[in-house]
Amino acid sequence: MTAHTFTYTEAERTESIAILDQLRKKVGDSFLPDDEELLRRHLLDTIANHQVHRNVFGLNPILCSLQTALIAVEEIGLKRDGVLAILLYNSVLNNQKTVEDVDKAFGNGVATIIKGLVRVQELYKKSPTVESENFRNLLLSFAEDMRVILIMIADRVNLMRQIRDTKNKEAKREVSEEASYLYAPLAHKLGLYKLKSELEDLSLKYLEHDAYYNIKDKLNETKRSRDAYIESFITPVKQRLEEAGLHFHMKGRTKSIHSIWQKMKKQQCGFEGIYDLFAIRIIIDSPDYSHLTKAEEDALKKKEKMQCWQVYSIVTDMYMPNPKRLRDWLSVSKTNGYESLHITVLGPQNKWVEVQIRTERMDEIAEHGLAAHWRYKGIKSEGSMDEWLANIRTALEAGDDLQMMDQFKMDLYEDEVYVFTPKGDLLKFPKGATILDFAYHIHSKIGNTCVGGKINGRNVTFRQQLQSGDTVEVLTSNNQKPKREWLGYVMSSRAKSKIRLALKETQVKDGLYAKEMLERRFKNKKIELDESTMSHVMKKLGFKVVSEFYKQIADEKLDVNEVIEKYIEVRDHDLNLNAQRPAQSAQEFEYENPDAELAHNDDVLVIDQNLKGIDFKLAKCCHPIYGDPVFGFVTSGGGIKIHRTDCPNAHDLRTRFGYRVVKARWSGKSTSQYAITLRVIGNDDIGIVSNITNIISKEEKIVMRSINIDSHDGLFSGNLVVMLEDISKMNTLIKKLRTVKGVKNVERI
Repeated sequence: MTAHTFTYTEAERTESIAILDQLRKKVGDSFLPDDEELLRRHLLDTIANHQVHRNVFGLNPILCSLQTALIAVEEIGLKRDGVLAILLYNSVLNNQKTVEDVDKAFGNGVATIIKGLVRVQELYKKSPTVESENFRNLLLSFAEDMRVILIMIADRVNLMRQIRDTKNKEAKREVSEEASYLYAPLAHKLGLYKLKSELEDLSLKYLEHDAYYNIKDKLNETKRSRDAYIESFITPVKQRLEEAGLHFHMKGRTKSIHSIWQKMKKQQCGFEGIYDLFAIRIIIDSPDYSHLTKAEEDALKKKEKMQCWQVYSIVTDMYMPNPKRLRDWLSVSKTNGYESLHITVLGPQNKWVEVQIRTERMDEIAEHGLAAHWRYKGIKSEGSMDEWLANIRTALEAGDDLQMMDQFKMDLYEDEVYVFTPKGDLLKFPKGATILDFAYHIHSKIGNTCVGGKINGRNVTFRQQLQSGDTVEVLTSNNQKPKREWLGYVMSSRAKSKIRLALKETQVKDGLYAKEMLERRFKNKKIELDESTMSHVMKKLGFKVVSEFYKQIADEKLDVNEVIEKYIEVRDHDLNLNAQRPAQSAQEFEYENPDAELAHNDDVLVIDQNLKGIDFKLAKCCHPIYGDPVFGFVTSGGGIKIHRTDCPNAHDLRTRFGYRVVKARWSGKSTSQYAITLRVIGNDDIGIVSNITNIISKEEKIVMRSINIDSHDGLFSGNLVVMLEDISKMNTLIKKLRTVKGVKNVERI
């Protein structure tokens, strides 16, 4: 409708005056002397200047604001700043007032809330993904002041109440869907269970009309019998509790229509199939906590829990409990402060009944969420409702009423930021994350070639940190390559691992390139390249890892000519050591027996030109033993692993890391024993296992460590682990085992 057609109907005027009177009674003492007059003058001027427009549902925005303010006061506990922000917000949104005007007239507290509401409204319009959990979290972190979210929930509850008879079906559907997937979960997060339940029921009523009224009609039909049953259950319990000296009150509560509908869908049954349509609540009296010391509070809370368990004991003595349906939120409360004990018992007529046991303090928190924390202060946080509820409670221990909320700002999701892709998708990152984190989240290739980005259309470097609500775009170049310092520019483990992987792949490529280049330069200078001499050169130049040596050549930090000069120097020095010694007299001559030296060393491994004593280990992937054809592989730690030439990993090692493979052979005689595993397959005949073990026991210097036999369909297969000295002993043993009657095959694995 146009502005000049707006009129305040008599019914709207009467309701507005009544609400203003209620607000004055409930929060009037928190108003400043000029607040009411300034607000009245502002609203009158707005109407007189034709600046009021009915919304898409034809509703009066001023009356809607008053209705929302009353919900915020009664259900949530907001006071002056919250009420004024609700009543002034539309004027700022429609550019009739600025945030600065509000700040000047009503103070910074009101202006801060309105600023948050405006920011959230802009964010709301921006995102097509409002149904996601990430959007709910972003909303909470973006609002800055928690009252912004509380006001949004109150506003949506009021809107859902008012649009029952609207003719704008499309707008009604959209508002109802948002109530279901955004506002109800937010209310649940904040412990506002009553408002959450109302939002869910109204959204079901508008979106699935038939289902809602079917359940509602069934509940009405069964109300009389349900009430009678509740009374028959409560009466004897009440008597037993009074006899125990407990002070309490009880009430029966029918489950919400939405929760019944959810159960029907989950259990795939009709209304009659839902057995726990109602819950009995036993509420134990609580003292006033507001003037107690911390020690007194803790003692009373301990007493409260003991009383709850006492009630539990009495109820379960009377009615058989279902142990699978026990929910203990006394020992450890829910992350949003909810404390209660839920049990399901078999009542009269063999009907299951849910019983909720709690104190008045716990019930107040369960019904009113955050607002209750001001009445019952000092509630400890168990777990982490994203940390912030605990922070609120801690801050409130210094005050006795809701005024503390006016000074409290949210520090919510302080370890997370939520940003948009150009298409509107919402992504979550750790706080401090950069454009580079964002790029690697999209794809490894995008990250590897990232040169910068745009945040909200503004060009920035890839080191620019992300802020919640940013729209982020990545800029790439095919000439870009990952660098080691990038690891210091990212926060997410995903980006770090992708950068390390890219660096490793680059290092391998660069290493192969550098090795080929070095070999080509040696060939051009007609110098024979010897691997053992090159190993000495690397050590002389201070390299412990071969790959680092080649990397420095690839990065041109190490001059190839310097390497060649050092190589010639080391080679000539080695040759001089082997030069003929000066003539000695026969008396000074000592007989040199190389075999004698070998005899004192277990399994001396000769690598290339008789280099003895090099640190090596036998690879566990192929378990080489003395006599096997082997090769050496230089590990990243600088040591050497010995592999069989037929090792399953041999091909991959030679293909990818050929420059780290060195020749190896056994020397001397074996004096050690090695473990090998033999695979034996044969007919499952009586005594065949005994025959096999007899052969092994008769073999000299062969010890059987284990035998594992499986038989199936007349065949057996098994693994034998034996200790022996060398490959010749192994081959002899295999030949003998193959002669055993019934053995079909023996092979080493």
